[in-house]
Parts: sequence; C-alpha cells; structure tokens
Amino acid sequence: MAALVVDRGATDELRLLVDHILAKPAIARHAQGPALAAGLWLYVDQLDSAHRICQAHEGDATHDYWHAILHRREGDFSNSKYWFRRVGRHEAMTAAGENYDPVSLVDAVEQAVRENRTTDALLARQRQEWRALFDWCAARV
Repeated sequence: MAALVVDRGATDELRLLVDHILAKPAIARHAQGPALAAGLWLYVDQLDSAHRICQAHEGDATHDYWHAILHRREGDFSNSKYWFRRVGRHEAMTAAGENYDPVSLVDAVEQAVRENRTTDALLARQRQEWRALFDWCAARV
C-alpha cells in the first residue's frame, strides 16, 4: 500500500489538462515552473515525471521538498526523511499547519501503512501539506 498525498486514480483527461497547463509560456519559462510541474505531476499520480523534475533540480529547497513528499508517497520512508532533512525549513511549511512536522508526518504515514490503515485525518494532513507547497509555488509564478 503506497502512502497517499492526494487521491489516486487520476484520469487521462486530468493528465492531459496538466500537460496543457504546463505548456503555458508563463509557467514553462518561470523559475518556479518546474516546481509547479513536479507538484502537479505528483497530484495526478505521475511519480516518474515528478521524480525526474526533482532530480534535475536537486539542491533547490522547493524541489527537494517535493522530492521528500514523493518518496513518502512511494512508501520509501527513510528516503523521504533524508530529503526532508536536506530541505530543513521551507517558507511553505508555515502554511502546512500549526503543528506541522514533516518527519513525524512521515512516521505517521509509515505506521499507517505498516498497519494497513488510513485515516481521514492523516490524508487531510498530507493534502494540506501538498496544498501549502503548491500554493507557495503558484504565488511565485
């Protein structure tokens, strides 16, 4: 069972919409364009596409943040924690919730996966985290 950030099962239509959005010149040429792309590909469950973008921009805190979320989503929890340690503190983390701690979120997801259970609260925390980082990126385009 992979750990969810957002709902799985994105339709082909949604993937085509993401392609269309990412082709817009304002996004494609903007410095935050790749980070937005990584977040959108993660949202529509295209983990390989998101991963390629994150790897191409390794060392940039925003891309490393997406990279950490992506590895948690894959169920690669130790790798997720590694990337969160590389990120340190990111401005978007303040919008992820008052008690947001990315490493303890990884631990909570890992425990839920181990126990083969998911809670609405845990999914909501992951969605809030995704939304905070995505909104941070979008505000800079």
